[in-house]
Amino acid sequence: MIAVEDIRARAKDLLESGKVRAVLAYRRSTAGLLAEPAFITAPEETGAIVLDATCVENLALYLVNEKKRSKSARAVDKRPLAIVAKGCDSRAITVLLQENHIQRSEVIVLGVSCEKGGVIDTRKINRALRGKAATSAAFDGAGVKVAYLGGAATLPAADVLADRCLECNKAYPVDADFSFGDKIDERPYGPRFTAVNAFSEKTPEERSALWAGHFERCIRCYACRAVCPMCYCDECVVDSTNFIVNPATTADEKANRVRWITRSATPSENAMYHMVRAMHLAGRCTDCGECERVCPVNIPLRLLNTMLEREALEMFQYAPGLDAEQPSLISSFRDGDPNDFVR
Repeated sequence: MIAVEDIRARAKDLLESGKVRAVLAYRRSTAGLLAEPAFITAPEETGAIVLDATCVENLALYLVNEKKRSKSARAVDKRPLAIVAKGCDSRAITVLLQENHIQRSEVIVLGVSCEKGGVIDTRKINRALRGKAATSAAFDGAGVKVAYLGGAATLPAADVLADRCLECNKAYPVDADFSFGDKIDERPYGPRFTAVNAFSEKTPEERSALWAGHFERCIRCYACRAVCPMCYCDECVVDSTNFIVNPATTADEKANRVRWITRSATPSENAMYHMVRAMHLAGRCTDCGECERVCPVNIPLRLLNTMLEREALEMFQYAPGLDAEQPSLISSFRDGDPNDFVR
């Protein structure tokens, strides 16, 4: 079991020595059950760092946001940023490295293993507690001990862990400067792609009807895009309101810009938005599940993305986020690659 004191000590040492400008970690939130991301900039602040089942967010997103912020900053601190990274978070960092969005010298990874645990799904906990507001959640043996106003309950881990954790087969960082916890491959939950395999057993008509119903509910809030570390483009092809304008942009360029998808939240436009975004994540999505977690209308976006992840693995033996030196899926070709899909 990981001792959070070890992470705090390492973070404090990095800050005191001046090797990093900040440590991106989790701390207790005053706004709800889940821990909140925090930029720890002073050694005395490291005591607030926490690591438990409520540390849900993918902190790799803040590397992307920090990159955007530094572009417009007057003065930029060139020292690296340290980041506490779970397995899925570290794989997202590896994809960013593969695509040269960040450089390895810009980040120090404090890799934490989920061992046989993971992070909670607040929707599952809310259902299990029948409306009682949970105030804390932590692993207690094989279960998750959840406290709420007036009592506490220990719930089976398989009932309250996020779906991505139930299917995770590499719940530890592969590339880390400092590692915390044991690298455990055998986890007491379901195999990889359990949900996708079950969905694939439906008929094409059933699958089409299911997605049509989900896409009809989409309100095009773009929360899924905003929370995804892989959606770092300055200009998004699936958002007609996202257009980079600079002093050299002419009136003709503004007027004649191609709009692939309109802003209206119609079923056909919504379907196009989600399909285009899913294709752009093929071979890049590391299954952190954040897009599905933040969706206000509960569209199973993780299912859509892991369907493509399974295709990449079965057809090309490719798994994203495992090797920063490996070419990305869509930028490499092998003579033995299947091409039966070419017509």
